[in-house]
Amino acid sequence: MLKNHGFDRRRFLQIAGIGALTAVASPRWLLAAGNGRYAREASADFHPDVEIEITATVTTAPILPGKPTKVWKYEGKLLKGLDGTVVPLPGTHLGATIVLAKGQKVRLYFKNDLPEPNIIHCHGLHVPQVMDGHPMYDVPAGSGYVYEFQVDNPAGTYMYHAHTHEATGRHVYNGLAGLILVTDAEEKSLNLPSGECDQPIVLQDRSFDADNQLRYVQNMRDRHMGFLGDEMIVNGKRHFVLPVATRPYRLRLLNGSNSRIYKLAWDDGTPLTVIGTDGHLLEKPVTRQYLMLAPGERAELFADFTGRKVGSELVMKSLPFSGAMPGHGMGGMMGMMNHGGGQGMMGMMHGGMMNRGGDGPARRDSSGAMNHGGEGAASQDEAGSGMMGHGARAQSAQGEDGHDGMDMMGTSALPLGSEYPLFKVHIMREETDTHRLPERLVKIERYQRSQAENPGQPRHIRISMAHMKWLLNGREFEMSAATPEETVKVNTLQVIEFDNGYSESSGMGMMSGLPHPMHIHGQQFQIIERVVREDSRKDYATVSQGFVDDGWKDVVLVMPGEKVTLLKRFDDYKGLFLYHCHNLEHEEMGMMRNFNVV
Repeated sequence: MLKNHGFDRRRFLQIAGIGALTAVASPRWLLAAGNGRYAREASADFHPDVEIEITATVTTAPILPGKPTKVWKYEGKLLKGLDGTVVPLPGTHLGATIVLAKGQKVRLYFKNDLPEPNIIHCHGLHVPQVMDGHPMYDVPAGSGYVYEFQVDNPAGTYMYHAHTHEATGRHVYNGLAGLILVTDAEEKSLNLPSGECDQPIVLQDRSFDADNQLRYVQNMRDRHMGFLGDEMIVNGKRHFVLPVATRPYRLRLLNGSNSRIYKLAWDDGTPLTVIGTDGHLLEKPVTRQYLMLAPGERAELFADFTGRKVGSELVMKSLPFSGAMPGHGMGGMMGMMNHGGGQGMMGMMHGGMMNRGGDGPARRDSSGAMNHGGEGAASQDEAGSGMMGHGARAQSAQGEDGHDGMDMMGTSALPLGSEYPLFKVHIMREETDTHRLPERLVKIERYQRSQAENPGQPRHIRISMAHMKWLLNGREFEMSAATPEETVKVNTLQVIEFDNGYSESSGMGMMSGLPHPMHIHGQQFQIIERVVREDSRKDYATVSQGFVDDGWKDVVLVMPGEKVTLLKRFDDYKGLFLYHCHNLEHEEMGMMRNFNVV
């Protein structure tokens, strides 16, 4: 009999007003937290509706058959609030799901029981600088931090995850992430599928050694391109199967992978009905044959299984696409590395600090489709091919001495841009349901470019690479710095451009040649334009119909040769707010900067 290894949804929406209140005094461990360098204690003048204790801890989870996997996890405990506010997820590496309502005042007591510093970022929430998980506030091992904020966001699917300086990728990969679900009155009025019919789907890829333990970055390719795992892990489980009835469901998709981009589609060609993006529901449902979902992005689907035969199955797949690798597959990357005259990657790596006023950007031919064979051959799975035929575990790419090296050839059994299954839906029972999706969902205030402070002078952010660093406008991460281009006035609307090789410019390093999911902390933004260079259009055509730019976003995928223009407000809070690539290995290699709101 099939078992649902997913989330316990029955209690998620009790926040509407059902359930008992819990009240507990502040955790005793917090009394000692002030010894930590960055510890922040509770404010006497903040009166929360909800109090939650979150502990980062080392534990194990039964991800694969056999020996449990050592993971790092955010454990959650409700101290004050409605039952169903904190939903623990035992048996997985995922943090407890936190269910909040717009307008609530929330206090999170964070305790770091890890052997190294850690910090929590509530991804997508509009909160002050000191509550946003900036790495300048890293919490030392054994210490704590108190987050306090009011939920200003509308109903939607958000998340929280580690954002530790130069360790975000490893921390998230080890398990430090969880969901935040926000509800409001407007959403409740729509009568969308709820309870067990409201299912989060967290997509992640992981690699394991022969002892079922996580394998992370093994070589330069894993760092430069972004880490790709060998196996799909969905809702914390391998070979995830979602049992459903013959009725509509709300599927909340989160790309929780470090760097993997998905091109989502049902295996039988059934169109996807999208009802929400990163920050809220859409004004009206949007239909797509496939949906692109980059790291950090969320999308909500209205999936109607009415009329399907009991016992039948449906598979959500990631379809092939190109443009995810530079030039003509990995051969093009190796060519850039060994480019003559010391101007390729090898030359940059040995060239010391970047001369921003010097060499111009390297050129690449981006007209060819991706060579899937360039990822390198996958090894065989020690335990067999697996239920879905993609259980292979790649061999380590390290040399005999155990060190990394110049191996840029990936060894993932699931190459980026290839086709592979993600999870199955199994029709378990017949159920009659008369629910129909409304033609109109929510009202969205549409920004106009003319309303911006800088309508004719966008804040231009160019993506490039030099000296084995990922750069934004030729600069790598500086903890507390911001350029004049990155300094904005509070309570203003800004036009921002992310340029991934669309425009030619000198002195900024060479064009990236890779897709980049760009995330801006704070308020959600609206995408108003995408333009693509002529020589990138062949690859771009394999993904272009999978973008849903109709709603609120906090992550936007910028493909090679593309420039994306967006409108974003910087309201209420002054201070430093990060923007960065949500390919977490890219973030750690310098592709993160601050907006300074003054």
